[in-house]
Amino acid sequence: MPTLEATKDRRIRKDERVNFRVSSAMKSVLVRAAEVSGRSLTDFIAFSAFSAAQKAIEEAEQLQLAEEDRIVFLDALSNPPAPNDALKAAATRYRKLVE
Repeated sequence: MPTLEATKDRRIRKDERVNFRVSSAMKSVLVRAAEVSGRSLTDFIAFSAFSAAQKAIEEAEQLQLAEEDRIVFLDALSNPPAPNDALKAAATRYRKLVE
């Protein structure tokens, strides 16, 4: 996936178009934001949309990983492995300590 930094290179050929309609109030806000950012309206909208898209993808992927981790964790709780020798020894030391 391209990064925002890579898309800032003005030498990259831009062949694709995205068209959409907005209300006049929304356009006024976008124009003002572009002005205070020192960007053209097109650049401001493109970079803002790109940043939001990357964030949405990243959050969705993190949620997916979190779900997979949850499944692995619950499986480990439901089907714990048999205690090994080190765990048994630690339990014995603990019992002696608290008696």
